[in-house]
Amino acid sequence: MPCVSKLIYYLTVALSVTVIVAPNVSGQVIVTSRATQIRLTGRVQTQFNTTSTSGVISTEWLIRRARFTADVTVNDFVSGRIMPEFGEGEVTLRDAYAQLTFSPTFRVKLGQFKRPFDLFELTSSTQILVIERAGAVRGVDACAGASGVCTLSQLSEDLRFSDRDIGAMAEFMTSNATYQFSVTNGAGANSPDENGTKSYTGRVSVSASDDVTISGNVALHDYMDTVNADDDFALAYGADVEYGNFDSGLHIQAGVIGGQNWGALDLVGDPARFLTAQGILSYKSPVANHKFVSAIEPVGRLSFADPDTDNGNDLGI
Repeated sequence: MPCVSKLIYYLTVALSVTVIVAPNVSGQVIVTSRATQIRLTGRVQTQFNTTSTSGVISTEWLIRRARFTADVTVNDFVSGRIMPEFGEGEVTLRDAYAQLTFSPTFRVKLGQFKRPFDLFELTSSTQILVIERAGAVRGVDACAGASGVCTLSQLSEDLRFSDRDIGAMAEFMTSNATYQFSVTNGAGANSPDENGTKSYTGRVSVSASDDVTISGNVALHDYMDTVNADDDFALAYGADVEYGNFDSGLHIQAGVIGGQNWGALDLVGDPARFLTAQGILSYKSPVANHKFVSAIEPVGRLSFADPDTDNGNDLGI
């Protein structure tokens, strides 16, 4: 364990260094000592939003994300990341993991990280094509088993099939495919386990060509059955496809997820069935040698979600 202890030491040192960046601008500092490298980055994202929903204020400024990231490389085998976030009036921990790279094709993460589930959640917020994954609208809470607006990401996150959790994940890479499998507590980020069972998530991504990646994913989430007062599991599965890249040109992300909505149990404790799909299309035109504009990128999104397929009155588009 000396390498892991050394990693924890360097993560602690990294946290003691302050990096100040201007709003909406990323900053980066690299500190190197012998074979160890600490890469410090930070960013601030401000947001102004408005809503016509009654009962809440109509307009709002907020700090959506203010993140400080320390990526530590101890050696070719041990590395890691720690990323706290200051945003929306709260301080929380996003990523905190050690990564063990056994070979160029196999590595293991231990700690808190994103579960390998749907494409939209795995896309970093530094690159995500839309302002909010979940399509949040303040004052709207109309999704059975989840909060807010019924969208693919809202169901995926609130039902804990995706987003961050605490556990272990193995990744195996070949020339044209990536295989990921995780075992986690299931309670979500910064939360102790709620029971003795664990959640399991798997994803396979295949590069069909230089521009196209096709993926399939499955998750088995453990939860407390509040009706029968015992532990149970909910199954979710999906597929997605991505065309293009984040640099320039046409970019398409599309996916579908279905499964058991354990947030909406019937009188005997059986979960509802949910189905959701989403497509995002953009076209990015880089702007060269401009002081304020790096690119122009119109974006369109269509999201469909039905949290209970047996109820014909609760789907959202």
